[in-house]
Amino acid sequence: MADVNLKINGLPVTVPQGTTILEAANTAGIKIPTLCFLKGINEIGACRVCVVEVKGARSLVASCVYPVNEGMEVFTNTEKVRSSRKTTLELLLSTHDRSCLSCSRSQNCELQALSLEYGIENAGAFDGYKPKFEKDENEYLVRDNNKCILCRRCVAVCKNNQGAGVIGANERGIETNIGCAFDMNLSKVSCIACGQCVAVCPTGALTEKDDTQKVWDALADETKHVVIAPAPSVRVQLGEEFGNPIGTNVEGKMVAAMRRLGFDAVVDVDVAADFTIIEEGTEFINRIKNNGPLPLITSCSPGWVKYCEHYYPEFIPNLSSCKSPQGMYGALMKSYYAEKKGIDPKDIFVASVMPCTAKKFERTREGYSVDGLCDIDAALTTRELAKMIKRAGINFNALPDEEF
Repeated sequence: MADVNLKINGLPVTVPQGTTILEAANTAGIKIPTLCFLKGINEIGACRVCVVEVKGARSLVASCVYPVNEGMEVFTNTEKVRSSRKTTLELLLSTHDRSCLSCSRSQNCELQALSLEYGIENAGAFDGYKPKFEKDENEYLVRDNNKCILCRRCVAVCKNNQGAGVIGANERGIETNIGCAFDMNLSKVSCIACGQCVAVCPTGALTEKDDTQKVWDALADETKHVVIAPAPSVRVQLGEEFGNPIGTNVEGKMVAAMRRLGFDAVVDVDVAADFTIIEEGTEFINRIKNNGPLPLITSCSPGWVKYCEHYYPEFIPNLSSCKSPQGMYGALMKSYYAEKKGIDPKDIFVASVMPCTAKKFERTREGYSVDGLCDIDAALTTRELAKMIKRAGINFNALPDEEF
């Protein structure tokens, strides 16, 4: 593929043909702000926050979708560009509930951060805005369209990445809103509870269902023996919340932080994952011996199980009958562990920390309780655990490394 030579803010840049202005700017170390853009998933140039000035062009262009040309001259920070971005942000904010106190993404909201960067006063303060939409809430997710900026990131990731496509744009013009067909609740459609829409939302329009108060209440209850266990991936996710490079393994500090939060036991879901391997292996051998349905497909991921149930029901017989590692951990804590400790299972509160919201849904499924006692009493996301650590005033990065 041929190379293209251009200038960005007077700086010579050479990139492959087909590169967008946004990508070329990143190559040159120049940051262009974006909101709706997700590389390879949502490249629609809808929000207009990424506009730049191109010499000879009749108007500003969206850098995330505009390809470079030989000899092109691009300007990313002119007064015209800055003014346009500020106007765009003001328009987005004019229809956006900006109450910091009610927003779970406060201090971590891309719209808020950009607005402050462009000098828009009170970008995160309550301004008397009256909510237009009611919240759509279930056991794993909260959708508040009063904070939605119609960037369509969630729509793209649901359709293009996850293959579900259960949300989209409803109505038209100023009445446009993101929701399910016929305005149905997410719990009524074939949502797989994966939470990828939450992960890509740039504001607080989509958030995981916050279960931290359940855990705080349990920790404050002297009659409860409170245990917690993180999934393997949490140890390389949590550090990012405290300024560490992405992928840093903070297992030791995570365990130390959990102890300082007051948990009576901090255990490793890896142990339950080993049980899962043994159980699924046993099930596999039994199916071979008894001509059971093959191949055997793991049931470790509740998001995948839900996807299979909704979209490929013909493969349901192939799913393993075993609980996921989270489910086995909860069952073991309220049976084997309770017996060893001499504690009544009803006095044990079991919390988990998981990488996706589907685990919140999973804990409510049939078969994940015995004698009226749930295997898992609260399933937290990595972000919820970080919130608890921060609220407790724990200096995470200064903690010693401790073991499960």
